[in-house]
Amino acid sequence: MKAIGMILAGGSNQRMRELSQSRAICAMPIGGSYRSIDFTLSSMANSRIQKVAVFTQYHARSLNEHLNSSKWWDFGRKQGGLYVFAPSVTEGSGNWYRGTADAIYQNLGFLRDSHEPYVIISSGDCIYKMDFDRLLEYHIEKKADITVVCRDMEPEVRIERFGTVRMNEEGRIEEFEEKPVEAKTRTISCGIYVVRRRQLIELIERCVEEDRYDFVRDILIRYKDVKRVYGYKIRDYWRNIASVEDYYGANMDFLKPDVRSYFFHQYPEIYSRVDDLPPAKYNEGARVTNSLVSGGCIVNGTVENSVLFKKSYVGNGCIIRNSILLNDVYIGDNARIENCIVESRSTVRADSEFLGGEEIRIVVERNKRDRI
Repeated sequence: MKAIGMILAGGSNQRMRELSQSRAICAMPIGGSYRSIDFTLSSMANSRIQKVAVFTQYHARSLNEHLNSSKWWDFGRKQGGLYVFAPSVTEGSGNWYRGTADAIYQNLGFLRDSHEPYVIISSGDCIYKMDFDRLLEYHIEKKADITVVCRDMEPEVRIERFGTVRMNEEGRIEEFEEKPVEAKTRTISCGIYVVRRRQLIELIERCVEEDRYDFVRDILIRYKDVKRVYGYKIRDYWRNIASVEDYYGANMDFLKPDVRSYFFHQYPEIYSRVDDLPPAKYNEGARVTNSLVSGGCIVNGTVENSVLFKKSYVGNGCIIRNSILLNDVYIGDNARIENCIVESRSTVRADSEFLGGEEIRIVVERNKRDRI
């Protein structure tokens, strides 16, 4: 493909509460066996993008471990590959990334050393599948300077937390507002962009010279009347992980047969790092309905409408309902968990009860494990 990929994976988000205290948002477990960044990486791999850079920063250890081998996404080639860049102290800079544009600027050498004429930029905290070949064809056909992937959102979605766009009949973006107080349109930016590589270098250098560091505010919005900025609408599944409610909802979506079929059974596939784990084990007395149970799990109790990630243990007489158990969670006998997210490596003691309400409850229990 005539493009390189750049994934912005360094941000933090207070709306994720305890879930972002030990990991980057892009490393959040999704759908039983995946991480959120897998969906962007897989789309790029399936679109035959051979060279991808991931910019990490905030709590990057978990994400770096996940990306320590590029073979899972077939980026381990003699030409191209998967590159992970973190902020570093140099003669010219000793700062953390001050924004998305600054993250690109601090790694501008990667762009200068590349030869592909186009760059596809994406955030790594969205759940979607996309054919970037079609996106690039649209970009070239429109003779656009920048193309922004957009989507019309459902009536129940709060638009104010996204960037909203308004396009004319030809698809050119005439208005772009970042997190408006009152949205004038239900068309949002999905955080995916196409731009010519040389033009991106020029825009980023000019941006930083003027002490500006945000790609959306200081490039897209600022230059929308000067550059040819077009929108490319998608209609397939797309979801952003920007809050605990978003994260919970995204995982609950995977309990729907049509969403599971779209991501797990329809081409192209979604790839992820594979752990050498035994299949899930259901002991006598286990009862599981409408749930995803990952490899390495042991279930003795009742699990309903829930997602269990790798190596989770559910004791005898337990009731797990409408909940998410992250990796390596231990639930003691006769515990009851409803409408909760249980953090990785938590140990819930026997006979405990954790019930969430309208606000999803996050359970973090660091008790000693007597047995497993």
